[in-house]
Amino acid sequence: MNENNQTEINILMSNAKKIYEAWNIAWSNNDIDALLALYADDAIIESPLIPYLLGKEQGVCEGKEEFRKLLGIAANRKPTNRKYYRKNYFTDGKTLMWEYPRVSPDGEQMDFMEVMELKDGLITNHRVYWGWLGFDIMKKDKYFR
Repeated sequence: MNENNQTEINILMSNAKKIYEAWNIAWSNNDIDALLALYADDAIIESPLIPYLLGKEQGVCEGKEEFRKLLGIAANRKPTNRKYYRKNYFTDGKTLMWEYPRVSPDGEQMDFMEVMELKDGLITNHRVYWGWLGFDIMKKDKYFR
């Protein structure tokens, strides 16, 4: 591997780590502007929460304007058992993923898997996979404080 390739890999890995850390801090603090700064203008997010909160037929939002609406509603309704315990992340610098496991040191939390595609230091695609506990909260219409 030549030095230029290694430098590019280091930059990709550093960007992924920054997003991993900044995204969790921003979401745990309901800082919508800080979250939106992590996304490309034309980014896409997919989640089963989208039809639930926005009444859309599909679980897809495109662009920061739709994100702001989704994230604002989700932040205001976030249940108290939506906690932020994570163990680690996995990345190749272009895809970033981590889990919020159901079992945490402080008890149960809503369980999710976050998968993000990255380009130029920003999130271009974001998919959220829900575990059974998180899905059960949504199914029972308990996604609120």
